[in-house]
Amino acid sequence: MITHTEPDDAEVIDRARRDPAVFSVLFDRHAPALHRYVTRRLGESLADDVVADTFLAAFRKLGRYDTAHRDARPWLYGIAANLIGRHRRAEVRAYRALARIGVDEVEQSYTDRVEARVSASAAHRKLAEALATLSPQDREVLLMVAWADFGYQEVALALGIPVGTVRSRLHRARRKTRAALGADPSAVVEGNTRG
Repeated sequence: MITHTEPDDAEVIDRARRDPAVFSVLFDRHAPALHRYVTRRLGESLADDVVADTFLAAFRKLGRYDTAHRDARPWLYGIAANLIGRHRRAEVRAYRALARIGVDEVEQSYTDRVEARVSASAAHRKLAEALATLSPQDREVLLMVAWADFGYQEVALALGIPVGTVRSRLHRARRKTRAALGADPSAVVEGNTRG
């Protein structure tokens, strides 16, 4: 019996260089998760544009992609991080709004949101306050680890920084959010965002 395996991202990119229509495989594979990540960072109103711009930039840079990297997620999230950087004020405003109302629109279902509005989550408000006070670089690293499920190496690749820098930024972000929350931020950021 012959088994058919899906091509990895590097193979898709290599094929897309010759046949641009193949690029849609990469989009279909990664756009939903990237959209959720960007929505959490900037809100629904900007997410569509940032994700579209991310894939447009990726398409334009196909020739420069290093196919030794079999997973394109760090590359795509790195492009998105640069685009998110242009919207830092919107991101901080979203965290401050979350801090006031305590509801994460992306994370919760309609029923959960109604319930949460009645009894606003203090943990989410504190987390949002803490995230708003982090430097953009520290926040980027923390959220890639917590929301994109990236390891140190993937974050380093996505942001074009050494792994040691990822570790120090993550440590600093966790220390600051831990102080603001009185708990480990991973428990709040990770525990309530995955379903």
